[in-house]
Amino acid sequence: MKNILSKNHIQLSKIFLWLPAFQEQVKKNQHHSLKRRLRIASEQLGNNTIETTIAVINDLEQIAHSHPQYHWTIVDILTTFVRKNAPYMPKEEVTSNLSTKVRVDIQAALTVIARRDANKDPVNQQLDLSFTDMRGANLKGANLQQINLYQANLAGANLRKANLAGAILSAANLEGANLSLANLEGAILSAANLEKANLSGANLHRASLYLAGLHGAILYDAILDGANLRETKFFE
Repeated sequence: MKNILSKNHIQLSKIFLWLPAFQEQVKKNQHHSLKRRLRIASEQLGNNTIETTIAVINDLEQIAHSHPQYHWTIVDILTTFVRKNAPYMPKEEVTSNLSTKVRVDIQAALTVIARRDANKDPVNQQLDLSFTDMRGANLKGANLQQINLYQANLAGANLRKANLAGAILSAANLEGANLSLANLEGAILSAANLEKANLSGANLHRASLYLAGLHGAILYDAILDGANLRETKFFE
């Protein structure tokens, strides 16, 4: 009986010694598997049908939820996808394509970006959707704090209650956009086009509106204290 117990004890000891190495190997295998999934997802985005692209975007969101260490990698994949597939269009091209709206797969990517857990964003990292064409996009309640939207076209976009505090919106086109109750505290809107935009109840505390165009904009109950309104154009 003692010999049996002794043998069992030795076997258990070996198992416990081997277990950490096994767990480490499992982690490595999982890491390699996830990296492979992310690489394939990056390649598939925009290179398949819209339905497949949306499925990939949803899969990426699930990975971000389940594996927070890949959160920013996935955000970067999605913002790169939007910049690549919805590039800024010169005014002449926009004028000849007035009916163009943001593609459904682009909207799907923007929705995931907008509802991500921003607390998992690395310090000193910035969302970059500059030089993009996002006309008519739905970004209601989006967390876009500190985002770079330089020269982005957001005409007619829904940004109601969006958090755009500290955002770079210089030379952005926000004509007819819904920015009611949006947080634009400290945002840079220099030379931005806000013609006929709805800014009712928006927080523009310490925002820079230097050279911005606000022809026909709705500013009812907007907070403008401390805002830079130098050479802002309220009338044509």
